[in-house]
Amino acid sequence: MQTSLRRLVLVLGDQLDHGASALSDFDPAQDAIWMAEVDEESTHIVSSKQRTSVFLSAMRHFAATLQACGWPLLYSRLEAPNNTGTLSGELDQAIRQHQPQKLVMTAPGDWRVLQSLRSVAHAHSLELDIRDDTHFFSTVREFAEHARGRKQLRQEYFYRELRKKTGILMKDGQPVGGQWNFDADNRASFGKSGPGLLPPPSRFEPDAITQEVLALVQQRFSHHPGSLQSFAWPVTREQALSALADFIAHRLPSFGLYQDAMWEGEVWLYHSHLSCALNLKLLNPREVLAAALQAYEQGHAPLPAVEGFVRQILGWREYVRGIYWTHMPHYAERNDLQAQAPLPHFYWTGDTEMACLRDAISQSLTQGYAHHIQRLMVTGLYALLLGVKPQEVHQWYLGIYVDAVEWVELPNTLGMSQFADGGLMASKPYIASGKYIDRMSNHCKGCRFNPAQATGEAACPFTTLYWDYLMRHADMLAQNPRMLMQLKNMNRLIPETRQAIAAQAQQHRTAMHWGAGHPAT
Repeated sequence: MQTSLRRLVLVLGDQLDHGASALSDFDPAQDAIWMAEVDEESTHIVSSKQRTSVFLSAMRHFAATLQACGWPLLYSRLEAPNNTGTLSGELDQAIRQHQPQKLVMTAPGDWRVLQSLRSVAHAHSLELDIRDDTHFFSTVREFAEHARGRKQLRQEYFYRELRKKTGILMKDGQPVGGQWNFDADNRASFGKSGPGLLPPPSRFEPDAITQEVLALVQQRFSHHPGSLQSFAWPVTREQALSALADFIAHRLPSFGLYQDAMWEGEVWLYHSHLSCALNLKLLNPREVLAAALQAYEQGHAPLPAVEGFVRQILGWREYVRGIYWTHMPHYAERNDLQAQAPLPHFYWTGDTEMACLRDAISQSLTQGYAHHIQRLMVTGLYALLLGVKPQEVHQWYLGIYVDAVEWVELPNTLGMSQFADGGLMASKPYIASGKYIDRMSNHCKGCRFNPAQATGEAACPFTTLYWDYLMRHADMLAQNPRMLMQLKNMNRLIPETRQAIAAQAQQHRTAMHWGAGHPAT
């Protein structure tokens, strides 16, 4: 490889696409690609074994495709004896050795990484050309323009703008089906009989590259949470396309109806399991939505299911990215409810008597995955009601889940799940008692706690903490019209009942085995 380069193109672990904007004018005769595996990306927060393995395996497979194309590649392996352990350190070494005239990259998904790489470029007096990430339907600039002058930001309105801009599910300027949102049609539970025979998920047997990564992660990060026994995520472009085709064929038709449902021991249900491949950029959201729209046009999937899926990608995915990049870095420190409790220790073990939490956390640790209701209305809801410091919840979500990149995880956790931004992102706190979990799952049937009881030996902690949360935050919640019905119900509680609930909540907290972070920290 030449010792002096025209451009060094930086490719991060969540930018694994030959068509990325940073590579649009790549010239293998003059340029080189830089990629680096570093300990820092698994230790600045405690990254689970599944999450670290997904990134490293996908990176190594992508690197192999670049080398097969004959593209010059500077690749730092995690186990290399001279690896500095940080992205900034590895980039500094590459610049010193190869003396590029310019650095080029696609906009990263993490504020911390952007600042780190910018500082290296500045130290070497090198231009860093940061290009738009074309894996989105909008730019951060467009979101900022949408947000300018608005008293409130709401996903629904940005989603409608993008529907009009793209023409997706639009006809003659109006939404297909006569309404923008079919959320009311997508809230069914499985009922007492359960989900029945479910389509199997797409799972991919680890090849030699992945097996090498799994062994490395098990040895190097042995004290990190999670297990690798069931690792079978798509880590190549071909596997990601296969996973997409499988979802469209077998799960999309029932995705909408049951997207909020849960069932004990059932990990995958009718969800797509595509967010990891999307966030690694192994899939482009345009091709994902095109496949879903084709299924609708061919009569394979009903409109509510397809619109619900479109809203997740064209709506929430674009919206949370806009929130992140227009409000960082201060957004990460938001804690408007002043929640200060540490994360309970059982989030690292799944060892709890609460059946819904035990199932969701155990699944998260073994698979690196939980669907959105398990995250929002089980693990997230409990932390919110308990009063856990939102930054600790954020670090757990970012570290545990294979699809977690900060641009998407942080707003979903601090804003939607923990309401720590005071309503910037979401229109209300997503709170409920144990009765919601009972309605949407079978968890309560085998649990020693009764979701209908807020006090007493059998009281469900979710129900106790729900009423306690309403009482503790009543003044703040009274300013939110969407919370008035719940507050009205709270106001019906007689003083003696309120006192008993507050005492039960305090008893629950006193008996808690509080955590102090994962032992790997």
